[in-house]
Amino acid sequence: MDATVVVGIDVSKDRLDVHVLPSGENFAVARDEEGVSKLVARLAALGPYAIAMEATGGLESLVAASLNGANLPVIIVNPAQVRAYAQALGKRAKTDAIDAAVIARFVEATKPVIRALPDADTVLLAQLMTRRRQIVQMIVAERQRQTQLPTRHLRRSAARLIKALQRELDVLDRDIDSSVRGSPIWREKEELLRSVPGVGPIIARTLLAEMPELGTLTRREIASLAGLAPWTRQSGRWRGKSFTGGGRAPVRTALFMAALVGARFNPILKAFHQRLIAAGKPKMVALIALARKLLTILNAILRDNSPWQSA
Repeated sequence: MDATVVVGIDVSKDRLDVHVLPSGENFAVARDEEGVSKLVARLAALGPYAIAMEATGGLESLVAASLNGANLPVIIVNPAQVRAYAQALGKRAKTDAIDAAVIARFVEATKPVIRALPDADTVLLAQLMTRRRQIVQMIVAERQRQTQLPTRHLRRSAARLIKALQRELDVLDRDIDSSVRGSPIWREKEELLRSVPGVGPIIARTLLAEMPELGTLTRREIASLAGLAPWTRQSGRWRGKSFTGGGRAPVRTALFMAALVGARFNPILKAFHQRLIAAGKPKMVALIALARKLLTILNAILRDNSPWQSA
């Protein structure tokens, strides 16, 4: 591996534009099996420190999986961060070749941590959990519409759709259960996570699917990854409020739900939450702190391979 070589790839529907630093080499290949094979062979010969591409809603999956399968260091970067970096450099022009160069320079400048991409089974579980969230959102929306419909005929129409969505949800739940139960590693991890009062099967499986790094990072790293690490705003004598944000929204939402349950039924989390409220912390601040503490506990449980102990 050459620590000076960084590759940026702009992914479009039909082709892949590639920019290599520090040489400044540019080339393009088709986004098909033959083109990706050529890309893998060419980049393997360069031995780059990092190969980066933006998250494009799925177009990058084939390329990332192929590069990862060849043991090449792949990074999926945030498009908003890359665009902000381009604006900071004063680059207003936007073409595929320019985008590939900006991605490469962004990675060269920021040197993000390279983590192993999720395997195929984890990707499938994440897709199943995403689809489940979509179905649940549709059921909630249709139930809200049902209460506002003026006639019995229209309300029955909504009820039929809700019933159909519920059947689809049941099918997805069986598929998710089969995926988790079919893997001894996932089954063991789920049992460890569910040993914590307040963590149910949906929350545990969301963490398995959306945060496979759980148990391998420090508490600060895992909190940042979930978007639960507070960041401050200050300038001179002015001190602004701290905020949380970014990170993986499905994980954060699941942890908030678990924190709400834990604040009522988990003795340790309940005591922690009550101390924060007694100290004058706003309810939302206390809930965020509780979710962060819960994530730290879950991270330690998987790291140590030891279930929850209330003592």
